[in-house]
Order: sequence, then structure tokens, then C-alpha cells
Amino acid sequence: MLRDVIRECYLFSNIDEGSLDLLTRLSTIARYEAESAIFAAGDEPDGLRVIITGSIRIWISDAEGRELTLALLEPGDPFGEISVLDKLPRTANASALANSECLFLPKDAMEIALDKSPQFAHHLIQLLCEILRRNTEAMGAFAFLGLDGRLAQKLLDLALSYADLKDDGAKFKRKFSQNELAHMLGVTREALNKRLNALAHDGLITLTNGLISIPNLEALATRARAAERLNRGR
Repeated sequence: MLRDVIRECYLFSNIDEGSLDLLTRLSTIARYEAESAIFAAGDEPDGLRVIITGSIRIWISDAEGRELTLALLEPGDPFGEISVLDKLPRTANASALANSECLFLPKDAMEIALDKSPQFAHHLIQLLCEILRRNTEAMGAFAFLGLDGRLAQKLLDLALSYADLKDDGAKFKRKFSQNELAHMLGVTREALNKRLNALAHDGLITLTNGLISIPNLEALATRARAAERLNRGR
């Protein structure tokens, strides 16, 4: 099973059989209870993990305790690879949102595999550069949006992973609390609540028993684009 988890993870899509055998032998399964910490910003890297079951939140906080969610990760997603590669302390926190199982690859195993296979090392460099480019583009676009546009864009992004897409709309399969959404956007729950209610008032979303539905994805995308144009014009 562990071999399949490694092979199916995009980080290892170009790995040779010898390195795959090595990583499989040296990997273990780590289990985490819901709401438990996996690592904290500033920790020394011990290895990387690939989610088998459950979900993981990657987040940062400031001196005042305000939190910003950087990513919500699902089965198949890796995390913790950057610190393993650059050998510097963790830059973010990771915690389990639900009872989770992860494949754990010690940092020494990764170093051996990278030294053994230049092809694998080159693949990882290319992949991480692609991710950096996408993140830079996304942050650039996000920076020009006010809260209205950022919330609209975040809901569109989440719908791709957590909603059933049907006709022109989307119905979320997973509940997102207002605290979760506020942490994703780096705002207070009160500010988030006002903007959610505004989107609902305008018919761009509906809220039923904590589940969000988007009647028309293009209408919500238009709202995000309009918010961007308005913010750029200020």
C-alpha cells in the first residue's frame, strides 16, 4: 500500500523504481487525532508526509494570535517537503482537521533518494518551480481584491474540490464554518459574516444548514472580477 501512496503522489510521479523501492522500505504510517498538532512553525524538519486518509490544515499566525489558513489538504496531498529540501525550520503549522493517516518519509530517506537519482532531483526542482509560479500568480491576483472579491474567489476555488458541480452551479458537500473561512482570508469572523450575508442577499450564494450552494458560478466569478476592477481603480 505504501508503495502505491508514494507512486500516486505528484511529487514522485517521475521517480525511478530503485528510489521507489528505497522510499517504500523507509516509510512508515503516522496517525493523528482530529485537532492534533503535527508540527509547528520553527520546528526542525523531520521528514515529509503524504495524506492517506483525513484532512490537514496548513496555517500561520501572528504575535496577536490571528490565524491565516494557507491550505486545506486531502488524501494524496504531500506536505512538509520544502523544509526537508532546504533543511531549514518549518515556516508554517500543520494540524489534523479530522482523524488522519499519513505516510511518513524521514528526511534522511529523501536525501538518499535525491543523491541516488539526479533525474528525480531535477523533476522535483521543476515541479516546485511550477508551484512557486502558480502561487505567485495567485497571490498577485488576490492582492488586488477587496474582501468581497477575495471571498467570492475563495468560494469558487473551494467549489472545485469540495462541491458537486451541476449545470451552472455548485453545491458544497462539506461544511465550512465562518471561522474556517475567516482564517482562509485573514479577517475577523464578524467581517466575514457581513460579506457572506451580502453575497446571500444578492442571490450569489445560499446557506442551508451550514452548507453553501452557488446557484451560478459565472455570476459569482463576475462579482470577483468586478471587485478586482473596483479595487484597481481606487
